[in-house]
Amino acid sequence: MEETIGVTDAAQIPKQRGELLLDSAVRYAEERHWDVFPGTWLEAAEGRERCSCGAEACPSPGAHPARPDWSTQATGSAVGARRMWSKQPKASILLPTGRTFDALEVPESAGFLALARMERMELALGPVTCTPDRRMFFFVLPGAGAKVPELVLKMGWVPSAIDLSIRGEGYYVAAPPTRVGGYGAVQWARKPTAANRWLPDVEELISPLAYACGREAADSRSRRA
Repeated sequence: MEETIGVTDAAQIPKQRGELLLDSAVRYAEERHWDVFPGTWLEAAEGRERCSCGAEACPSPGAHPARPDWSTQATGSAVGARRMWSKQPKASILLPTGRTFDALEVPESAGFLALARMERMELALGPVTCTPDRRMFFFVLPGAGAKVPELVLKMGWVPSAIDLSIRGEGYYVAAPPTRVGGYGAVQWARKPTAANRWLPDVEELISPLAYACGREAADSRSRRA
């Protein structure tokens, strides 16, 4: 049986959330060689949870960079990750994109439709996350941003007309088990394993993803008509 990140022999023993975050951050750096950096976290205040940034209307409570120079703070060192999360165990785990991977972002409904199609096509997938606000992120090789618009156009779709975007250099994604406000935690739809250590190129996944997003856009227009 393949070992997956976040699953160990001691997985049956409940851990405190801070321990889960620290262990996960260290494993992402150590096993996947992903850069990681700590973001904001959730704090109890007046009977509810609020983002450590202090903003009342924070759009991503507990799951965004805590400082403007976050890109220079990111580390691919397991020792560095352990040190940072030891200082703030509740910090969210954020992964900068455009380095070891880019992320294709789509709505959850389109993402699961595309996943089913990819499995039928027996495509090699990389890790995939699912967020509490019903978005999915497909990890692919860096450089996707320069390719996607032309690929989508060649398939007959107008890029601006479908809900498919790329997170590359200068952006980031939240990694499990980061929790976003009171909405829930980021989860793996496809966990990192030894089998998906080598990421697919965007050309390998764009067809089912664009099709699913295009179908959802068409259905949405039909409902409004």
